[in-house]
Amino acid sequence: MTTVATGSPDASLRALRIDRSSPVPLYFQVAQHLENAIASGEIPPGTLFHNEILLADQLGLSRPTMRRAMQHLVDKGMIVRRRGVGTRVVQPKVRRPLQLTSLYDDLAGTGKEPSTRVLGFEHVAADEEVAGQLGVAAGTELVRIERLRSAQGLPIAKLTNLLPPAVVRFGEAELAEHGLYELLRVHGVQLHSATQTVGARSATPAEAALLNEGRGAALLTVQRVSYDDHGSVVEYGTHLYAASRYAFEINLLT
Repeated sequence: MTTVATGSPDASLRALRIDRSSPVPLYFQVAQHLENAIASGEIPPGTLFHNEILLADQLGLSRPTMRRAMQHLVDKGMIVRRRGVGTRVVQPKVRRPLQLTSLYDDLAGTGKEPSTRVLGFEHVAADEEVAGQLGVAAGTELVRIERLRSAQGLPIAKLTNLLPPAVVRFGEAELAEHGLYELLRVHGVQLHSATQTVGARSATPAEAALLNEGRGAALLTVQRVSYDDHGSVVEYGTHLYAASRYAFEINLLT
């Protein structure tokens, strides 16, 4: 077994122990070490790696082995390669289970420091599509709420919700400090179930600018209709998530 320092420009990158007698492939040993260091914050977002040729030489590895290790991290969304810039650590994705919970609660529960900017809070008339989702007549008065949700200072989602006025017993100031579902619970609305559709599309220029993404970046889309414990519709949500910083996690059982 040999111990080799990586020579990363980031001083927090520790020495890597490579076991050449192990059945674990060398590329995976390197990738796993770097993955753990990135996930723990030891190698923070923004760290720029040396090029793969130099890294391979410093570690005593072949270039294909080093390239495969870095590609493993690219595939997991932990680093990005940019021509003319290099290979850089990105902000880890928020992984959220598919449950009837709010994004605010999920972020707060995992220490992601959620913050909210209210983009809109107004009374509108339901159009045909929204009316169909909420089971009301077209033209019915609704409250439309738009928010930009950030995690640790980085924008992650644009959230749009339409709700019956009867359940909206809070204002913009409260929405800026608390999650929507938390406020609904505080005011006596108990969410019971929801139907949800997840999709994807490219960002418009305005959406990309709002979410601090590149033009045409990939977005996750979510449509959700939520019901209270009496079976009444509580909200219709249409949300956009920056795919570079957000992912859904699904547990499957046999």
